[in-house]
Amino acid sequence: MKTVDIMKQAKEVSQMLTLTTEQKNRALQEMANALRTNTDSILKANQKDVQQAKDTLSKVKLDRLILNEERIESMAKGIEEVIELEDPVNQILEEVNRNGLCIQKKSVPLGVIAIIYESRPNVTSDAASLAIKSGNVCILRTGKEAYNSAKAIVDALQEGLEKANIQKEVIQLIDDITRNSAYELMNGVGYIDLLIPRGGKGLISSCVENAKVPCIETGTGICTVYVDQDCDLDMALRIVKNAKTSRPSVCNAQETLLVHEKVAREFLPELKEYIPEVELRLDEKALEIIDGKKAVPQDYDTEFLDYILAVKVVKNIEEAIEHIQKHSTHHSESIITKNEENASLFTSLVDSAAVYVNASTRFTDGGEFGLGCEMGISTQKLHARGPMGLKELTTYKYVIYGNGNIR
Repeated sequence: MKTVDIMKQAKEVSQMLTLTTEQKNRALQEMANALRTNTDSILKANQKDVQQAKDTLSKVKLDRLILNEERIESMAKGIEEVIELEDPVNQILEEVNRNGLCIQKKSVPLGVIAIIYESRPNVTSDAASLAIKSGNVCILRTGKEAYNSAKAIVDALQEGLEKANIQKEVIQLIDDITRNSAYELMNGVGYIDLLIPRGGKGLISSCVENAKVPCIETGTGICTVYVDQDCDLDMALRIVKNAKTSRPSVCNAQETLLVHEKVAREFLPELKEYIPEVELRLDEKALEIIDGKKAVPQDYDTEFLDYILAVKVVKNIEEAIEHIQKHSTHHSESIITKNEENASLFTSLVDSAAVYVNASTRFTDGGEFGLGCEMGISTQKLHARGPMGLKELTTYKYVIYGNGNIR
């Protein structure tokens, strides 16, 4: 089916879609069940994608594409977690009685949500489950590397919808994996109510710069950890290791390390020994302390998504904050300190969606924040910021009750 026809169909479905909480939850359970019963066909499709992508994706990025029984079960459990969350639709957000009128501000679905994403098959089920629970219709457009996997997953999810007596067109996958379909979604005025890109800097920039429909800027994560003068260095080692190496291919992984000059001579040699798998790209001050590759200016503006860490020694917290303000993508930043005044200054002045004190940036995630799975991490300020869960997939309208009132 052509992309424009899918958009038209999705809009028509959304305009007549009225689901109770019970219907949504039944659909979600059937979708989770369908993932489990179709595990073999999903894995077969995924193996085809993996074989085709082996020569084009790095080892780290290839890991994001690979599915196994455990990961499919995790996807199913993620859907079941959404069942347990409160329905965000038809909530009375505010109510005022004025001029004989009862004025209610009520949460409602956005309508049609389109997601453009790359080689992460789990996004398919995450996005679909959140869309269902928030009462929206979902259009999915994956990258070519993950198309077969996404198709098998969507087939299973649609099977679950039909078992729950809900039309399968509530979730649809774009067949066209060329750039044309992406641009059609970006220009789907009148059909698309919100466009969410999930992927690398190129994809996100393209959507933000070219979309004529409302678009969320998500994901690009040049995340920084600052090791303060007053800190527990053992804690700092553990946090940096987790933030950089636990899963370097995701947007909440650390890409830059700032170290106060008064602890650098003790901390950096220990760090190099603690994370030998990581290539450290060092500024001139750091190179005076340990051996490594000399950093170039663009290293501090690069989302490596790999075992690479840009390191800079700073003279104080003010220089650290200034560096973050200049280079951050406003995703996640962390300070490691025992100094409450410095922690307060850092959290006040660092303008990112998630700002941590003595914790890894890897916690910036819908599941970790209690939102269930997520639609993405918004790095902008309107209308959503940080992990996007169910509430961020709704808008509101005013419903006014009168009794023959006139003005």
